[in-house]
Amino acid sequence: MGAFGIRGQVKVEPMTDFMERFGKGRKLWIGDDPYTVETCSMHKGRPLVKLSGIDTIDAAEKLQWTYLESATRQKPILEEDEFMTEDLIGLRVVTESGELLGKVDDVQSFPAHDTLIVGTIMIPAVKAFVKDVDLASGQLVVCLIPGMRPEDVDVE
Repeated sequence: MGAFGIRGQVKVEPMTDFMERFGKGRKLWIGDDPYTVETCSMHKGRPLVKLSGIDTIDAAEKLQWTYLESATRQKPILEEDEFMTEDLIGLRVVTESGELLGKVDDVQSFPAHDTLIVGTIMIPAVKAFVKDVDLASGQLVVCLIPGMRPEDVDVE
């Protein structure tokens, strides 16, 4: 974060794809201190945020290089087929035929798409491979193709 203008606005380098986290009335934290977003606008592709209690350029400058965090309990509104990474980790992963593959150990982000890590298996997080995500039952149903499991690959 860094100061912008004389009224206490801060420019933010977002580390999220969910810009609604900076929406008016949202709670954000700097360390253990909560702040409410009073206004937010975009400037050169970056959010300019006015936080409650930060009313001068001096107060804003003191926040430079600090992290502004969103409350995890204030999750963004997601589409029907979108999920938060932390909600996927730990889910049981089964094939369409019911074979248990393990649990989601990690979700790695790649330019084309995210990838689910299930033991030594890497499953692209796209509809062609992820057939169903049921957070209530803690299960994810996938469709694997030959070569996705390390044991499917012939080594000569």
